[in-house]
Amino acid sequence: MELLQLQYFLAVARLEHMTEAARNLHVTQSSLSKTIQRLEEDLGVPLFDRVGRKLRLNESGSRFLRRTERALFELEQGKKELSDLSSPEHGTLELAVTTASTLPNILREFRKKRPDIQYHVQMLTTQEMVTLLNRGEVDYYLSSPPIKGDDIECQIVFIDPILVAVPKGHRLANRSSVTLIELRDEWFVGVKSGYGTRDLIDSVCKSVGFVPKYVYEGDEPARLSTLVEAEIGLAFIPSTARNSREDIQYLQVENHELEREIALLWHRSRYISQAALEFREVVVEYFGALSKQTI
Repeated sequence: MELLQLQYFLAVARLEHMTEAARNLHVTQSSLSKTIQRLEEDLGVPLFDRVGRKLRLNESGSRFLRRTERALFELEQGKKELSDLSSPEHGTLELAVTTASTLPNILREFRKKRPDIQYHVQMLTTQEMVTLLNRGEVDYYLSSPPIKGDDIECQIVFIDPILVAVPKGHRLANRSSVTLIELRDEWFVGVKSGYGTRDLIDSVCKSVGFVPKYVYEGDEPARLSTLVEAEIGLAFIPSTARNSREDIQYLQVENHELEREIALLWHRSRYISQAALEFREVVVEYFGALSKQTI
């Protein structure tokens, strides 16, 4: 059994599509197919059920995939550890977020401490986050809601109240607070289902007897305030995402604890570099200072 066989199997198993896997690996489909066949011969069992051109992991394949992911994960962590030991002043942080509103300020503070460290950030839905988190493919995840798992470390860093954003000309604009039931006939703009904050809001509204009516659903939370200003609809916006320069009034929600937990997450077995440890310190310090401010 060769390392290359395991890497090829991992790609095919995750995609369950030989052509797409070959494209991602930059190899020919015939070469990839032969490599998988040799692996199955070495193991003595088929790993996929083949129906025409379709591939599906069978029971043996699913079991072997878990072992393969673990083995390749440990090898990758070994490479990261040696790289960090040989050149701790350089490197790249892999980050993922379901909540991005606070990230620019956090990255600005981190850049002051470690200007030579690069970073790569992905904006993900909660389900996408779960997949990458369980694979240990990212150093840290800034997520709302928190995600639990046997291999996941979770540190709650902030409790973030969710406010109602209304345009200055709206009937509620002269208020400082509002009850959820008063919003049952309003139109809203929001992110799509699958993002933690959206799912939380829908659940709480449903508990008081209504489902928010959305006229816009997107993937960019930062765009919502622009739509509110244009009087397209109201929006539920976390306090950390509000902007005092906008022509918007933010109302607190009465009688319900409409708030989200922001958590920093990481895979328990992933190697944590010195730069990653310092990034975690910056995150904790940033939210610690934020929690002392008056909402």
